[in-house]
Amino acid sequence: MNELLAQEFYGNTVQNYLITVGIIVGGIVVVRIVRNRILKQVKRWAEKTETKFDDYIVKGIEKFGLPVLNIVVLYSSLHYLTFSEKITKIIDNTVGVVITFYLIRMVSAFVRLLLESYVSKQEGGQEKLKQLNSVMLIVNGLIWGLGLLFLFDNLGYNVTTIVAGLGIGGIAIALAAQNILGDLFNYFVIFFDRPFEVGDSINVDGKAGTVEYIGIKTTRVRSLTGEQLVFSNSDLTKSRIHNFKRMDRRRVVLTLGLVYETPHEQLMQVPSIIEQIIKGEGATFDRAHFAKLGTYSLDFEVVYFVESAEYLVYMNLQQQINLKIFKAFADAKIGFAYPTQTVLVSK
Repeated sequence: MNELLAQEFYGNTVQNYLITVGIIVGGIVVVRIVRNRILKQVKRWAEKTETKFDDYIVKGIEKFGLPVLNIVVLYSSLHYLTFSEKITKIIDNTVGVVITFYLIRMVSAFVRLLLESYVSKQEGGQEKLKQLNSVMLIVNGLIWGLGLLFLFDNLGYNVTTIVAGLGIGGIAIALAAQNILGDLFNYFVIFFDRPFEVGDSINVDGKAGTVEYIGIKTTRVRSLTGEQLVFSNSDLTKSRIHNFKRMDRRRVVLTLGLVYETPHEQLMQVPSIIEQIIKGEGATFDRAHFAKLGTYSLDFEVVYFVESAEYLVYMNLQQQINLKIFKAFADAKIGFAYPTQTVLVSK
């Protein structure tokens, strides 16, 4: 028996091969026990807790930890065998590449979970989650770039030369595509600062419409007349944006011009008449004043608020108030002024 175990094949004894196979089989059994017994128990416990952080940890162990554990078991078992220097280097490099791949994916998944948790807590978070793929495209690019540099450094390559080359190339690309990079960074500004979101009604430099899509370079707005307006993200962040969706109420300024023949007693009654009408329609009355003596009219300035951001509600209420004022003035025989001229003819 000892003679059989001492026999060598390809530079290793039968005993070394059996130890290697035993470690692999034992490791597989241990990994299965961890996955089917321990991990399932931990998962049930995590589902009962209020926080989701432990759920993320369990999912991370299941998705990334167990494959890495299998690789560690296989790598540890191969240490009992003797290989040539070339094969040993190939094994070490292969294990390094596989572990780096899983580490990069784990970091990427962790960053995505953090962003999803941050975005979902914001107002309109469900809509912003749809835009997260564009952000993750950039974040994954950075993570994979750093991960590959780390891998090349471990494989023995001169990373300093690679970084220097990338730096020079990056400067050239940045100069050639500075507008594109500007739009890209402004996309992050829009995503995190949230001056507007998909579905918001906005006005940008006189161009009004509803936001349909927020992209890495451009934002698309459906105008009131039906056509699609395309803005670069840089232009939007530099402009003054009116976001009507975030309006709590609408302020109305109404100017009424009365004829100069209106008696003083009726002028005194005008503010109270207007106040009663506005309050009767459910609007919030602010003020009504005899503001000035116009060229051909006695001007009253009225301010009130419509307690709704809906444009149709605002217009309907304004129409009702205007009709009531017109009727009340007609009943009180208060005349509205219009441009007139008096011509004096000398005999």
